[in-house]
Amino acid sequence: MSELLAIGLSHKTAPVEVRERLALSDTGAMEFVDHLHAVPEVQEVVALSTCNRTELYLVAGDPVAAESTLLGMLAKRASIQPTALAPAIYSHRNCEAARHLYRVTAGLESMIVGEDQIQGQVRRAYEAALEQGTSGPLTGHLFRAALETGKRVRSETAIGAGRMSLPSVAAMLAGEVLGDLAGRRVLIIGTGETSELAAQALVQAGGELVFVATRRRARAVSLARRFAAQSVAFDELPEALVDADMLVSATSSPHQLIEAEELDLVQRQRAYRPLMIIDLAVPRDVDASCADVTGVSLYDIDDLQAVVGRNRRVRLSEARVAEEIIEEEIQNFATWLGSLEVLPTLAALRNHANQIVAQLLAENDGHWETASERDLERVEALSRAIVNRLLHNPTLRIKELRDDRVHARLALVRDLFALRADDERALRGAPADVRDLAEIRRLPEREGAATRLKT
Repeated sequence: MSELLAIGLSHKTAPVEVRERLALSDTGAMEFVDHLHAVPEVQEVVALSTCNRTELYLVAGDPVAAESTLLGMLAKRASIQPTALAPAIYSHRNCEAARHLYRVTAGLESMIVGEDQIQGQVRRAYEAALEQGTSGPLTGHLFRAALETGKRVRSETAIGAGRMSLPSVAAMLAGEVLGDLAGRRVLIIGTGETSELAAQALVQAGGELVFVATRRRARAVSLARRFAAQSVAFDELPEALVDADMLVSATSSPHQLIEAEELDLVQRQRAYRPLMIIDLAVPRDVDASCADVTGVSLYDIDDLQAVVGRNRRVRLSEARVAEEIIEEEIQNFATWLGSLEVLPTLAALRNHANQIVAQLLAENDGHWETASERDLERVEALSRAIVNRLLHNPTLRIKELRDDRVHARLALVRDLFALRADDERALRGAPADVRDLAEIRRLPEREGAATRLKT
């Protein structure tokens, strides 16, 4: 039988210098998923890559082989030996994999408990798999259920109260380091969602913004108008930095944008006046050695965890309620997952028993010299009746399985009797629950948001 796997790493298991090596851009994710989907034992794949995690959700006929192959692919991408990368990798199967994705989507696994950006990121990851053709019945049900669970958590708890995000935490850190931000000149490199959220938080704190466009100049101009700010092209960054108090960088560039040597030249022009830099990008936009430049204080995304820790008490109390909701939803998933396996497993068990009866009768054919045809029919009927009696109670018990251990119990049955249930037959019997892309897109990225933020 095929199994569901969730394999990846996050801010809880790996520092940013490792995470950035495994971060997947939109194009990079498509290529990586295509290569993984081409592996014979892998049937379905969805990739989720954010600043704090890179995770692959897959359905595999041979989970051990699939996990080993994926670890090798990740290690190669990160240019790290598999044995060195392995301690940072976590792996979950079946209901545990589903529970992990539910927690991720609900914001319980985020650096900021309850942050709502992850809901949209999970939705977009599934959309990409649908468009690429690498998702299937099992991942389809999984991701739709996870998105619905995330929606329920946000509507039934206050876990997202205050709409805290990494950019808003960055603004808090800036206030702690620089004091009052009123009148402070802040450069923001990037024009995506993270940059926009940072702009909102910094404007509310009194910062004077300048948007630095790396690619989409029109978008930078649009954001500048919205926040009554300025915009400059990326090649004007050195001049803009001379008058800045702070720089926030949040692009999706695969390459570093600011290096220590050029920053030192800027600092000379500034007479080494203090400059605070917050790098929210993964991979990082700013070379880590910039922290050694005189007057520069550099913070990356992992440095925000101390600020986060001081603002999580209320959210943790709500997280306990969210945990209860997730456990309720996991029971539903477990029942559905079990339904994929119960009938094929029972059919395989009965077929296995009937083959044993047929084999024993064939082995003893010709050993019944005095038995009549009617006697032989009675022996065969008695043999099949014994099989039916022996399988009656196990069949009833298997059909009654409902908890999140269904898969493990059925796996034990198949292992004990050396059964090989047909995966395709199992999935053919599954409910038609994978909805089209249009319906998935109707799931909101952010609960309570009047409009979606444009990226």
